[in-house]
Amino acid sequence: MFTISPIDKSQAKQIKHRIDNKTKPLGALGQLESLAEQIALIQQSDTLTVTNPHLLIFAADHGISQHGVSIAPAEVTTQMVHNFLAGGAAANCFCRSNDMALKIIDAGILGEIDNYPDLIKQSLGKGTKDFSTEDAMSLETAQQGIDAGANIVKSLHQSGTNLIAFGEMGIGNTSSAAAIMALLLNLPADACTGHGTGIDDSQFQKKLSLIRLACKHHYECTGDPMKVLAAVGGFEIAQITGGILQAAENRMTILTDGFIVTAAALLAVAINPNVRDYLVFCHHSEEAGHNRMLQHLNATPLLNLGLRLGEGTGAVLALPLIKSACAFYNDMASFDDAGVTV
Repeated sequence: MFTISPIDKSQAKQIKHRIDNKTKPLGALGQLESLAEQIALIQQSDTLTVTNPHLLIFAADHGISQHGVSIAPAEVTTQMVHNFLAGGAAANCFCRSNDMALKIIDAGILGEIDNYPDLIKQSLGKGTKDFSTEDAMSLETAQQGIDAGANIVKSLHQSGTNLIAFGEMGIGNTSSAAAIMALLLNLPADACTGHGTGIDDSQFQKKLSLIRLACKHHYECTGDPMKVLAAVGGFEIAQITGGILQAAENRMTILTDGFIVTAAALLAVAINPNVRDYLVFCHHSEEAGHNRMLQHLNATPLLNLGLRLGEGTGAVLALPLIKSACAFYNDMASFDDAGVTV
């Protein structure tokens, strides 16, 4: 579906030498050094840039939410989309303070939304089906979702965007992400399921039992990313997966948010392993399964702030670190430039 090349590492030694020869002790900038190295390998340029950065928040509803597995009812998805469009959510605040453009995508919410300049309507339906008893969507719909997400990213890349972040909104989507993780990685539901944004122990037990049921019902999908996506995924997760795949094809830097977006990243990497080269993991989610996801992807996030909000907030908060990594790579003097001897 996508032509994704691994990053060209032929200049890796020269890039590492340039970083090591800056006026600092070896490794003194910690993860900023490996971050600058990754971006330099992605961009294949002597000067690193962040141009027209965007956060895309994909919103959709989930059939599993009818079982009360979240702290809020499904109506809150639509209400939060209104909040995003009014500029009142945390993601809006962080995007404004970091000069990052924000687009909201109706990937399949239950409610109706009027037209807004920053709203993209590409709904796959009025929420998925209840994946504990049936497929969340058809394989054809899953493919449509991937194509829809890819088209947005393709358009942004054509307009000059070289860095993109993904966020999500969807009541019930931690359940979907946990089920994706369990089936894709062949793990027990207990290792993948957490308390989401703050459900109580009774709700958690219900959520866990439903994900166990789903894993049993859809066991034949284990390890197959497209079948897993159709069986237990969400419309927003499908479109994020497509967006990630397209961004990797376009050699863009991809800022990966928390648990749900990392589930989409898992799917994208399973579809094409070369995607991994372009992913920057921004924060360590409080959700139970996220650490294991990160281990599977050999990822060390930039931030660990105890976040459990979603919306792409962790990705936006990491943007100043991206810019700082580019700045030191571009502008920090070398020992020779500064006349410093060591």
